[in-house]
Amino acid sequence: MHPVSTPMNIDQAPLVVTWETTQACDLGCASCRLGANPYPDPAELTTGEGFRLLEQIREFGTPLLMFSGGDPLKRPDLTSLLRRSVALGLRTQICPRATPLLTRDAMRRLQSCGVERMSICLDGPNAWQHDGFRGVDGAYERAVEALEDARLMDLRTEVRTTVTHRNLHSLEQIAEIAASVEAHTWSLFFPVPLGGWKNQALLADEYEQVFEQLQAISSWAPFEVVTNEAAHYRRHLVDSEQSESGQGESRERCAAVSDGRGSLFISHTGEIHPSGFLPVSAGNVRRDSLVEVYRNSSLFRILRDSRGREGKCGFCEYGRVCGGSRARAYAATGDFLAEDPGCTYEPARAAVEARRMSRPVLVQ
Repeated sequence: MHPVSTPMNIDQAPLVVTWETTQACDLGCASCRLGANPYPDPAELTTGEGFRLLEQIREFGTPLLMFSGGDPLKRPDLTSLLRRSVALGLRTQICPRATPLLTRDAMRRLQSCGVERMSICLDGPNAWQHDGFRGVDGAYERAVEALEDARLMDLRTEVRTTVTHRNLHSLEQIAEIAASVEAHTWSLFFPVPLGGWKNQALLADEYEQVFEQLQAISSWAPFEVVTNEAAHYRRHLVDSEQSESGQGESRERCAAVSDGRGSLFISHTGEIHPSGFLPVSAGNVRRDSLVEVYRNSSLFRILRDSRGREGKCGFCEYGRVCGGSRARAYAATGDFLAEDPGCTYEPARAAVEARRMSRPVLVQ
């Protein structure tokens, strides 16, 4: 997850809020959980509802707010929403898709709104890999062009890469592109085996191979490396005694962040989820207080208590640093408290015994 500059109590406020502004998108990603639909859902939040949502998010303080989708550029009211977000003092970021809508003029409008950073997806080091994943010819060329244009106009960027079997052995090449366009952050998403991702998600031992690559890349990269749905990368770093590296401060600040623990996701219809990969709703912003749901709903309270994990995640000595992916556990077992099937680490016996003696009983 993305770190923030101001420490916050994650029991009271998320560090990162993602708003899926629309389901509409002109790409044709085969694994899209929204179904790769070019048209907006008539039930998506209206402009007025969007303004009210932004005001509720501001009640948390100043979390990082990601305008996502679908493609947020498909919303005709996007500029108004972005300006309102920035005016409220929210740290505003956007993840547009690399389509013909992402022109230089569109990027200048985003910059004029006060957007802090633009995220661009790059899922391969060449058109064959990236366009094959995104389902549209020319997507790779537009993505790299947008990143270079942003560099020239001093708009900070984040490169987003979804790690699958398709690009497992191309990560260093993608990192080199991120460095060449002077990206501020490289954010890697590890999809859970849900829906269209079932054949794309990595096996447990493959995560460890990727972690070795990321650790090596971090030693030379001029950007920050962050992971999503791979909290056990933090365990890998700690276990490898890398706390003296440039990643140390960020790991400390985002150590507790995972599904529902410092993160919050609002769907295009207003459903309140712990993350985009954990499709369990705790309410809807149309009828519920976003702040109240995050702070006091049983779903979020359980997710924030690492002692409630089951299996080896419940006894692991890295529970506070990692805690496992609740989304991956849910996708694999239907139980978001189950152990993370994407982790090969076995907790030390002493940690297992200590946790067994002190583990509380949680009632869902």
